[in-house]
Amino acid sequence: MPRRSAAQTAKRATNVSVRADLLTAAREAGINLSATLERGLAEELSMRARQKWRENNREAIQAYNDHVEKHGMFSDDVRSF
Repeated sequence: MPRRSAAQTAKRATNVSVRADLLTAAREAGINLSATLERGLAEELSMRARQKWRENNREAIQAYNDHVEKHGMFSDDVRSF
């Protein structure tokens, strides 16, 4: 997912429910809730995209691993370690 600068990305107000104790602690700590939520959402979306990619490519990855196990890697004869 391409990243956009803040100037390119419109923001929208939304309502979320947060545990009262967490909200109080975050306010006392001076945490920017919007920025923290955006970071958390970006991380979660990135993780889910990676999981989806791995699931979509599971068969090809397994086929490659099987090939390497059976035949070795193409560079086995040229590497010096």
